[in-house]
Amino acid sequence: MSHPLPQTKNLKPRVLVGVGGGIAAYKVCEVVSQLFKTGVEVRVILTRSAQEFITPLTLATLSRHSAYTDDLFWQANHSRPLHIDLGEWADLLVIAPMTANTLAKLACGMADNLLTNTVLASTCPVLLAPAMNTDMWEQLAVQRNWQHLLTDSRFHGMGTASGLLACDRVGNGRMAEPQEILAYIQSLLHTKGQRDLLGKQVLISAGGTREYLDPVRFIGNPATGKMGLALAQAALHRGANVTLVHGVTNWDAPLGVQAIPVINAEEMQQVMWEYLPSADVIVMSAAVADVKPQDYSPEKLPKRSLPTALPLEPVPDILASLAQLKQPHQRLIGFAAQTGDIITPALEKLQRKKLDVIVANPIDQPDSGFGSDNNQAIFLDNQGRHEKVPPCSKLQMAHHLYDFVISNLS
Repeated sequence: MSHPLPQTKNLKPRVLVGVGGGIAAYKVCEVVSQLFKTGVEVRVILTRSAQEFITPLTLATLSRHSAYTDDLFWQANHSRPLHIDLGEWADLLVIAPMTANTLAKLACGMADNLLTNTVLASTCPVLLAPAMNTDMWEQLAVQRNWQHLLTDSRFHGMGTASGLLACDRVGNGRMAEPQEILAYIQSLLHTKGQRDLLGKQVLISAGGTREYLDPVRFIGNPATGKMGLALAQAALHRGANVTLVHGVTNWDAPLGVQAIPVINAEEMQQVMWEYLPSADVIVMSAAVADVKPQDYSPEKLPKRSLPTALPLEPVPDILASLAQLKQPHQRLIGFAAQTGDIITPALEKLQRKKLDVIVANPIDQPDSGFGSDNNQAIFLDNQGRHEKVPPCSKLQMAHHLYDFVISNLS
């Protein structure tokens, strides 16, 4: 039975997922399912060994399209070679899990099955998500193949995580989680695989700070740090070296990002100052508290001892201090979360704090601002440029911001 691919171009992005033979193949079901739900056209290739872990029927059901296997590849009933059709069709190729065997083949330019033939017959970006036993991953030959493959700008590699492996060993070699893979896919579809922040140092603050009255009570805000997380992901996917300074959050930093947790504004300022000299781009997306209790009790205060009027004092203005310390080649970006008129106070903040760019975003609009997965904003810079970004995911917002900034980045 032939499985023709549509030849007419449409507006939907096209992602081809190659599944290798490993227990992590079960995670690919979530990736394929979510891609389809977000409007992506998705097709799947399974290697012969992958079918020992997951069936073509499962992935065909999730992708709403027949899955491709080597048995289909060798049938001679296609008007054009299947690997050529697939390679030309894809906007992005994802290999997850990528085994040591497939890695070795790609590093050597081998093509002995449908997946490796399709890689060689395509020109689109390729995202690699390896998964294997720790000893296998750390073998000199495997690491040599990995590093060699990544010298080709087409290939984008996700790091492996540490944890409990299928062999019951705890160590490095776990495949990235589906949400991380999906975020990287979204980034590559936006950038077309371009690494326009390659070699740049990006310093980001994220989340809210907590200013404690006693060990259990604090002044804070609803910030979750999701915008800062998206900024870190987007910068990483564009080739940057990323340092993420964050308050208390309920998420893990992306693989490959240097994450530094802090609690209060003073701690955040000290870390931001420490990493500022080496940064090319500084994005202050954290929702820093404005004030803190004047007095701190190291023991929990009884309810009857709580003051009826709480003496407060200001916390350090981190953004203003960074603006005073930054060098001409650095770009400093601030955020202004506002209700009502968002432009006037944002412009005032841009000028008063001597920023390069400010992101004015409304927190009184549906599905926008604190805690939301989406955002909307107006970008303003010190050259008078502005750009309105309609509601979108926070990762898309992060990419739009970098697009805006990079055009003036030396």
